[in-house]
Amino acid sequence: MEQVAFRQMKDGTREEYVFLEGLEEQFNRGLVDRLLDALRQLEHSLSGYRVTRLEHSLQSAARAEADGADEDMIVGALLHDLGDDLAPYNHSQLAASIIRPYVRGEVTWVVHHHGLFQTYYFAHHFGMDPNARDRYRDHPCYQACVDFCERYDQASFDPDYPTPPLEHFEPMLRRVFSRTPFDPAVIGEEHPLEP
Repeated sequence: MEQVAFRQMKDGTREEYVFLEGLEEQFNRGLVDRLLDALRQLEHSLSGYRVTRLEHSLQSAARAEADGADEDMIVGALLHDLGDDLAPYNHSQLAASIIRPYVRGEVTWVVHHHGLFQTYYFAHHFGMDPNARDRYRDHPCYQACVDFCERYDQASFDPDYPTPPLEHFEPMLRRVFSRTPFDPAVIGEEHPLEP
């Protein structure tokens, strides 16, 4: 079989779905390569900063690594702005959706909410509330997100910070994304991702 015969999913046979599942498994093995390509594309993304979006991502991950963060958080820092090009107004939710099957729930929550939490640094310039993040003050991941934004995200626009190349993080990406998706032993406690 080279392709299925059905034109509507409800008409598909078991044989066709088994065939498609095999193709999907094969395609999914290339996920890390596609993530690396997407990260490389950040080199040509939003301008105006003193570093490219790729350099910002690498620097965020390097700061997390230097801070002693675990691989889940380092990968979260590396991919936290991956949605900038395709989802400029909800980039953090897009990035969180990508990492969610592979990292602990706290990291997913932090990446999902970092877009709101980072407004702490600039919202006042636009007449907005810089403390909008405080609606989550009682959430168990609140401080982790505050720390993520302070230590890794907002600080990573420094062209002089010693930042390793993308290849430095590739083995870590491959380890994290080789995990069984949604493994409860990895994800642990999931936290609701309300906006």
